[in-house]
Amino acid sequence: MANCFAPQLTFPSFAPRHVSPRMSHQSPKPSTSTTNKSIFTSATKLLWGPSLPPGLLISTARTAWTTVWQLMMTQLAPSDSSGSYTRPTSKFRLDPTQFPSAASSELHLYVGLPCPWAHRTVIVRALKGLNDAVTVSIASPGQDGSWEFKDNNIPIKDKDKLIPSLDKANRCRNLKEVYKSRTGGYDGRCTVPMLWDSRKKEVVCNESYDIIEFFNSGLNELARNADLDLSPPELKEMIQDWNQIVYPKVNNGVYRCGFAQSQEAYDGAVNELFSTLDEIEDHLGSNRYLCGERLTLADVCLFTTLIRFDPVYNVLFKCTKKKLVEYPNLYGYLRDMYQIPGVAATCDISAIMDGYYKTLFPLNASGIQPAISSSGDQESLLRPHNRDLVGKAVEAQLAV
Repeated sequence: MANCFAPQLTFPSFAPRHVSPRMSHQSPKPSTSTTNKSIFTSATKLLWGPSLPPGLLISTARTAWTTVWQLMMTQLAPSDSSGSYTRPTSKFRLDPTQFPSAASSELHLYVGLPCPWAHRTVIVRALKGLNDAVTVSIASPGQDGSWEFKDNNIPIKDKDKLIPSLDKANRCRNLKEVYKSRTGGYDGRCTVPMLWDSRKKEVVCNESYDIIEFFNSGLNELARNADLDLSPPELKEMIQDWNQIVYPKVNNGVYRCGFAQSQEAYDGAVNELFSTLDEIEDHLGSNRYLCGERLTLADVCLFTTLIRFDPVYNVLFKCTKKKLVEYPNLYGYLRDMYQIPGVAATCDISAIMDGYYKTLFPLNASGIQPAISSSGDQESLLRPHNRDLVGKAVEAQLAV
């Protein structure tokens, strides 16, 4: 199901060293990392000179790394016997009968900015005008992969702009503490998004699609945009049809590529992903949105994968057959949605890249973050999209 989990991988962390002030005439001592590198370089030169390391060492290192990688991937990304990633199901599903009226609860949303599943919830929260009714805490990925809360003291001009924060509802240090504080405790996977009832001190839901459906129709008495319906009755069947395509083949499809633990699993996932993107590209040639001229929850679910595609999935998850920018209709569709009032404030490409490249150690052991491609920067996303002309062009063709 749709959520982002904390793998709880344990890696060494390094506290910042205290550096005392020096007089200007004093030469600074070399850093520990520089010293270690110098020792390592000297040792390698002594052992085998300018040549490559001996084959036995390379073979041993390869075997050791492969073993460690498989162990870490088992924690990070559970797989089936073929090596295909299998996403665990969400523990807490939403029961609408819990909410006879919105006034009976005090709702708080926990999210992480890198997570596409959490991103769905803050987009619908913004579009429906629920920012005041449902408060939010933004967790950040920790060194061990867990979600933790930090006070970043970042000044912002846009009050709706989302930035990492402290836990505003429970004052916990990390998301695991929040889950454990519920009645009866909890020792399972601590995922975002998570909807919390501050009055009852209970997890309401940690399944993203349940949450966005609830935000769309269950809190209209508190919503500023109550008339906006992202899942109208006449389109529900079409929305469901698109969800059954987009979720397994695109939303989860990119993860099945990145978390594949065999060549066979990767080949199957990447071929299915790009054949589906080709189909959506063709569909968007004559439809502004997935369900025609009306924005729906299906579009929200697709958007949060597309916004991450070129900066992250194309590189880190090996979704390399094409970049999104090579799909004219899909890339225009991405820009169209990004420019909807309220959506851009939920998107933080820098936080997204940090969350993937610096946290998913088994996929990027160096922690080096590539430059953002021009197709993923804000300037490109704000270029005119002309998607509003798509439906009109089709109507004109049919009228001839």
